[in-house]
Amino acid sequence: MAIFTSSLRRVFASTLGVLAVGLAPWSGAQAQASYPNKPITLVVPYPAGGANDMFGRLLGQKMGESLGASVIVENRPGAGALIGASYVARAPADGYTLLLGGLATHAASPNLLKADYDPLKAFEPIGMIGRAPIIAITSNDSPYKTLKDVVEAARKNPQGVMYGSSGNGSPLHLAGEQFLAIAKVQMTHVPYKGGNAHILDLLGGRIPVIFDTATNAMPLIKGGKVRALAVGTPARLPDLPKVPTFAEEGYPQFQFSAWYALFAPAKTPKDVTARLTDALGKALKDPVVVRKLGDLGVTVANPDPVELAKFLPGEYERIGNLIKTAKIKAD
Repeated sequence: MAIFTSSLRRVFASTLGVLAVGLAPWSGAQAQASYPNKPITLVVPYPAGGANDMFGRLLGQKMGESLGASVIVENRPGAGALIGASYVARAPADGYTLLLGGLATHAASPNLLKADYDPLKAFEPIGMIGRAPIIAITSNDSPYKTLKDVVEAARKNPQGVMYGSSGNGSPLHLAGEQFLAIAKVQMTHVPYKGGNAHILDLLGGRIPVIFDTATNAMPLIKGGKVRALAVGTPARLPDLPKVPTFAEEGYPQFQFSAWYALFAPAKTPKDVTARLTDALGKALKDPVVVRKLGDLGVTVANPDPVELAKFLPGEYERIGNLIKTAKIKAD
């Protein structure tokens, strides 16, 4: 009887083992098939209240509706957006932690600061969200009526004409340095510690020019608080028909845009990233999303992850070369 019982136990244990092995892939497939079955966290590597935060909340809401799950925006600012990007790079590759990235997280900051992630290998591209061109702006009381006025003043007094930015290596700083190289003039860069301090000093007449992103500049221009001198797009913006392009002002080589994209941690399952790309694509076709992004000067992009993956290496190299040539250092 004891021998029979022992044999039965061995057969029973062996059967359970076979069942476990057979059920494991099925359970994993079921788990992926039911994605998402809990809230998704979208990390915005900037403080609450800014344009990036608005993007995250707007897209999070629309993507959540498509996915049938809540998308919670979590702000993790600091270190030129590296803190938030690093957090997502280390997160589980399950599709439940995403990054609202862009020029800072994948090109500027990794070239300027010491990032603990590889911007080209640490993430799975979900898709490009859109681009916002650079707009040269000045205060309404400024003596500069055109971009040519700024250049002429800089040629006469290279150290006397200043331009402000939100910090060393920011898109505003990079755009300013690229323009100076193209125009072959010198101006004094005044970096601020993020926030809106550079805007306040522009409005107060303490700095004369900012090469700002459309996301920041458009509300100021439309509100009549600043004067736009030129836009960094091939053609004039429909919302700013009276503002010339840099090309029209004599600088066709200058085309500079901030860009925004969605990423997941590397090795996130392909079926999960495909669902996220699909949800992003639906969100970017929503008329409300298109209108709100357009109000900030953002042109909606095609959210193709393959195109985004091809774009990243060239952008990383381009911005890296600009930082080296201009000898830009971190704050």
